[in-house]
Amino acid sequence: MTDPTPHAAPPHPAQTPEKPVWTLEGDSSAPRLVLRGTWSVQDGGMAPFPPDGLAQAQSHGTLTFDSQGVSGWDSAFIAFLWDVKQAASHAGLQFDAHGLPASAQRLLALLPDAPAPNKAADRKKPPLLERVGDKSLNVLNETGTVTELALETAQGACKTLTGKSGMRLKDLATDIWNAGPSALLIVGVVNFLVGAILAFVGLVELRRFAAEIYVANLVGIACAREISAIMTAIVMAGRTGGAYAARISTMLGNEEIDALQVFGIPVSSYILLPSILSLGLMMPLLYIYGTLIAIFGGFVVSVSMMDISPLGYLNTTFEGVSLTEFVFGFVKSFFFASFIALAACRVGLRAGRSAADVGIAATRAVVIGIVGVIAMDAIFAVMATVLGI
Repeated sequence: MTDPTPHAAPPHPAQTPEKPVWTLEGDSSAPRLVLRGTWSVQDGGMAPFPPDGLAQAQSHGTLTFDSQGVSGWDSAFIAFLWDVKQAASHAGLQFDAHGLPASAQRLLALLPDAPAPNKAADRKKPPLLERVGDKSLNVLNETGTVTELALETAQGACKTLTGKSGMRLKDLATDIWNAGPSALLIVGVVNFLVGAILAFVGLVELRRFAAEIYVANLVGIACAREISAIMTAIVMAGRTGGAYAARISTMLGNEEIDALQVFGIPVSSYILLPSILSLGLMMPLLYIYGTLIAIFGGFVVSVSMMDISPLGYLNTTFEGVSLTEFVFGFVKSFFFASFIALAACRVGLRAGRSAADVGIAATRAVVIGIVGVIAMDAIFAVMATVLGI
């Protein structure tokens, strides 16, 4: 009697993928590459095709393929075919990919005909005069660009009075707040400490000559003429100049600058003018504030360390520091602010479009601002000596 219950077929052992194999058949004028097996990375299909594998073939022939025996493939198959294509190019053979799977043909078509040439590691440097000439031309070109940017900003500032500058007052008010009232704390702390340190050092040295009272003149003149202007400019270069460069470079990376140019909106008046104008307006006021705070720092140290009344210290300061010192520092602060803002905006416009370029632009703007402020202060010192100020 036959059992009607069906029985499951016995399990077959797992089939082992066939190793990839290639053979070159045909004559030297029409070689044919026969491919068999599974061409995958896991199955060891990454064996490269030898560069001289087609050296025996005649030039101006055609290399064809027979891939009917290929049971499976992945990127290893494309890498192998890429090597074959390069070997065929060196042997002078025409690469005919019609015998390959259609999807492999499409992937292979995405690759270039030849690999990119490798750059020479030991590339010869140009002559010294050529390098100096290139640097000089770059400096002159950059100077002209910054000068043109400054002129456009000056024209925009003049048009602001008539309301035709293209600048939004909201942006100007925001930048004025960020460059002015928001910076009062850090500018005050730095100048207070500088004035206190200057008074302490001067008091220690002048005490040897019984001239302690002249500490008031030392602190007042030094802060009003040089130190407060420089320290305020350095603080603003690191705080506001770096922020300008980072903001503009971020807008460049997000293609916001490109969008403004496409719509015909001038970048100089829409973005740069509020930044430069706000810093130019606020820096001189911050200088006055910083100078008064620095004098107050010297006042605190002097009154607490020597026998002098607060009223006597203030009278000595007012008598020893003339108004000319404040005017000179005020003018310097305006030029410092203009340089910091222009340099930061220019660095931001020259930055790349990646996230790393934002940090590089901010760092470069701070460095250029600080070095430029010190160099400009040296020029002002020479001019003051020549003019007798």
